[in-house]
Amino acid sequence: MSYLSGRWNDVRTLWHLLASRIEGQTHAERLDSFYSGQAAGYDQFRRKLLHGRCELFESLPVPENGVWVDLGAGTGENAELWGPRLQEFRHVYLVDLCQPLLDVCQQRITDRGWERVSVVCADATQFAPAETEVDLVTFSYSLTMIPDWFQAVNRAWELLRPGGMLAIVDFYVSRKYPADTLRRHSWFQRHFWPTWFAGDNVFLNADHLPYMLDRFELVSLKECQGSLPFVPLLKVPYYSLIARKPA
Repeated sequence: MSYLSGRWNDVRTLWHLLASRIEGQTHAERLDSFYSGQAAGYDQFRRKLLHGRCELFESLPVPENGVWVDLGAGTGENAELWGPRLQEFRHVYLVDLCQPLLDVCQQRITDRGWERVSVVCADATQFAPAETEVDLVTFSYSLTMIPDWFQAVNRAWELLRPGGMLAIVDFYVSRKYPADTLRRHSWFQRHFWPTWFAGDNVFLNADHLPYMLDRFELVSLKECQGSLPFVPLLKVPYYSLIARKPA
């Protein structure tokens, strides 16, 4: 893709983000309404926005004969981040509720010739794979877009085998008085970013991270800040978490 066509794609995607109305009675209908006009350019634009994904997946081991479930998989780009290691999984489920994004995901699987990778249109709070238990569940910038986020985390807990891994990277804000081990954000960050993202039905929540740390055993946690496309002077908080379901 040339520089000019790439910039045009960014401008077109940004226009959909800022100007398109989100319509629909159900969460699935709202997702389809929001992404139908930007699905084709989704990946390129969000590589500049969604920080920490490559580092997270590079740091994750592939469980031996393992099953991976990506909840809120979108276009399936997360699967690319494993590189050749993707084919070491016994099975992969790329789960999302937005059909326009899943259409891109299915085409990606076909183009790459990936085996044992399934696209599933399903609610993250209700998805049930053929396997009784899985080894790894990930949320990559999807938990903030799931209305019943706590039920999605509970579902991940139910899916994971004892000792199975949960990995999340997402935007967030801290509580006003977080635990001593966690970062505290300013008044501006705690109020501005939830308002900014809420217009696109992305809900930053100060309780996401504490809830995960309460339910799972912490393996690693990074609290960072990343830049935004076309907004050079501001940085948005995000975290990268790897945790384990107690054995």
